[in-house]
Amino acid sequence: MPANRFNGFSDYGVGIGLRVPHYDHIFAEKPVVDWFEIISENYMVDGGRALKVLDQILERYRVVQHGVSMYFGSVQPADREHLKRLKTLTRRTKTPWLSDHLCWGSVDGRYTHDLLPMPYTFEAVKATAARIREVQDFLEIPIAVENVSSYAEFHESQMTEWEFLNEVVEAADCGILLDVNNIYVSSQNHGFNPFDYVNSVPAERVAQIHIAGHSKFEKYILDTHDHPVLDPVWHLYARAIERVGPTATLLEWDDNIPSFDEVHSEALKATQYLEPAEITVKEEAREVVHS
Repeated sequence: MPANRFNGFSDYGVGIGLRVPHYDHIFAEKPVVDWFEIISENYMVDGGRALKVLDQILERYRVVQHGVSMYFGSVQPADREHLKRLKTLTRRTKTPWLSDHLCWGSVDGRYTHDLLPMPYTFEAVKATAARIREVQDFLEIPIAVENVSSYAEFHESQMTEWEFLNEVVEAADCGILLDVNNIYVSSQNHGFNPFDYVNSVPAERVAQIHIAGHSKFEKYILDTHDHPVLDPVWHLYARAIERVGPTATLLEWDDNIPSFDEVHSEALKATQYLEPAEITVKEEAREVVHS
């Protein structure tokens, strides 16, 4: 499902995050990149170098916005000034969709600046879905919510994480940014089968996929984004592509960032899964036309 209403009917391939250490290389070498993902909050400013760089990128590349502070699971009303700045940026970038996390992180106007896990309750489904709808209606572009990695669970939860995700996106009528690395990390921390998760999400709502590296410690796994994708995550990604088809994929590498070429090369490993899926989709389309 390379193009659906949850990613603005776009047909993107493999992207990487736009990061400061790579600016000089990008402008000097003009590498061929399907698209860049930007962190929205880094560019919600009135001027300066950030917007100058972004405008240079937009002259040559496609950009998709990814947020880290919407906190859809928080109960306080959405910040209207934040939404206005965000909408201004979406018009600048012409991002086909916008993503943020299925989490909470703010109370009474104070922000943790962290992606805190949700209690998986029907009450939380209702409140979270209402907030997503409010944001989506205001921004007038599709929203895709991302599953986060987690390290704690709530006794009050009434369902699994993937059941909660499914309930939220159905109630909000929004898309999913499926982070398969986060699924794997959480599965190891909480003892569930990550393939049960991937096999249960509504494939038709997946707008984008994230892959990344993680770090193993004695008692837990941490989502670190600081080295290449590990084999178990690639296996999970392969299954996701089998289910959803060739879908816009983003490699996250946010710490200990190596050269642009190394990051891009790691991201492009995803094409070995995307290209066969694309061929299959085209063959199925031809069969439908001639049937």
